[in-house]
Amino acid sequence: MADELTASKAAYRFTRILNLFAEYHGTPRFPIDIVALAKDAANQFHWSDPITKVQAESIKNFEGALIPSEGRRDWLLLYNSNLKSEGRIRFTQAHELGHYLLHRHQRDSFSCTEGDLINLETDDATIEAQADSFASTLLMPLDDFRGQMNGSADFDCLGACAARYGVSLTATTLRWLKHTEHHAILVVHRDGYMNWAFSSGPALKSGAFFKTRNQTIAIPNDTLAADMGVSHERTGVEIAARKWFPHAPADFSLREMKITSNEYDAVMSLLVLPKGEKVWKPKDE
Repeated sequence: MADELTASKAAYRFTRILNLFAEYHGTPRFPIDIVALAKDAANQFHWSDPITKVQAESIKNFEGALIPSEGRRDWLLLYNSNLKSEGRIRFTQAHELGHYLLHRHQRDSFSCTEGDLINLETDDATIEAQADSFASTLLMPLDDFRGQMNGSADFDCLGACAARYGVSLTATTLRWLKHTEHHAILVVHRDGYMNWAFSSGPALKSGAFFKTRNQTIAIPNDTLAADMGVSHERTGVEIAARKWFPHAPADFSLREMKITSNEYDAVMSLLVLPKGEKVWKPKDE
């Protein structure tokens, strides 16, 4: 039965249950109590190896883990007691629940790093991407998410969604980027260099992306990101697009936003470009 589940099917099954429960009892729909959901998951599928404990532990180098008991009669879901926010804890718990539902017959146990929980893939090809997709879909249902965003594209609205769903601003922004029609890019950086970047589909098609996986990229000068005197700019300022993308048209501007994140000890910059323009490097270069 577990092999037949996909990330979306598993998340939608719980979403229907949670919708009915909130409607019947008149209780808040969000944020989701993942601990209660995890402990009841086996009952929903009539499985005999439930998650019986969800607890915090000091797990060096890992965000979360899923460990079976002897004989695999039940499972222990762990999350790092050093995580700095309830949002990261909730997403970590949901990610490990995804492993339980989708993958527990594929491995003896699961130990997930921060990189496993910040999924920059655009498909569900790996088990970490699948667990991340399950967590995002469960915690931030797309129909509700789109209604909350209502076409907006700034950290104010994304921050309100993060508070509604009880997850981190990073997880919320990635969820939005994977489904938005806006030409937008999230750049996460520290000490003047990009840690990683993620572009929406439309931004990718227009040439607005940064290849951070195999090279070190400095934050451009004269940008909001490079201005050490500004720690937060949630709604954005207009700057010349060429400051970030040298091959953009001279009269082309973008909106740049910035949040200093204590949660990840990094700075998050969100770039939103107008639709239609391209910033590709010319082919002859």
